[in-house]
Amino acid sequence: MQQQSHSIANIRRDYKLQTLSEEEVAVSPFLQFSKWWNEAVESHIDEVNAMTLATVDSAGNPHARIVLLKDYDENGFVFFTNYNSNKGKEMENNPNVSLVFFWKELERQVRIEGSVTKIAAAKSDEYFFSRPAGSRIGAWASPQSSVITSRKVIEDNFLITEQKFGSEQIPRPEHWGGYIVAPDCFEFWQGRSSRLHDRIRYKSSINGSWKVERLAP
Repeated sequence: MQQQSHSIANIRRDYKLQTLSEEEVAVSPFLQFSKWWNEAVESHIDEVNAMTLATVDSAGNPHARIVLLKDYDENGFVFFTNYNSNKGKEMENNPNVSLVFFWKELERQVRIEGSVTKIAAAKSDEYFFSRPAGSRIGAWASPQSSVITSRKVIEDNFLITEQKFGSEQIPRPEHWGGYIVAPDCFEFWQGRSSRLHDRIRYKSSINGSWKVERLAP
């Protein structure tokens, strides 16, 4: 055990690719995110839209998992899931959430904090009908986060749903749809040598402007 811990402790990388200063960031965190997002996309990062979503349950326990960003603008960041899942129930109880993007190829991380709400049903329909048929059937077949006796449960549900709709348009289940996270705080992290990383935070103000400040690494 001690040998394994020693081996893990020695895993490290010195970050030297880029810098980030208060003077060079955009006035708006959304513009800064777009700049970094476009650079991440152009770098052909695998699953570039993968982000950690952190929620809190009714007992105050935090939970985190990876979800996929499907859209964003100055209103917020959009993802889709099962409303009856654990995260759906947690967000219903407490709308305060956090998102994290980590683009290791660029030695960058973006943290976003804010409140989450469901998007309009029409927007959820629009995205749902753009999904492959198998994914649409899967939204019906999986009672997400529920305890099941075996994988056969969802495989059987999938076949039943497939037979039920046949060649018809597969409708969006009422328990499945989109959420949007409206940010009140962004943090842009750029890896630097000797762990002296650059951290620039944007905090929203009452008048709608953003306060830009540097954080110690």
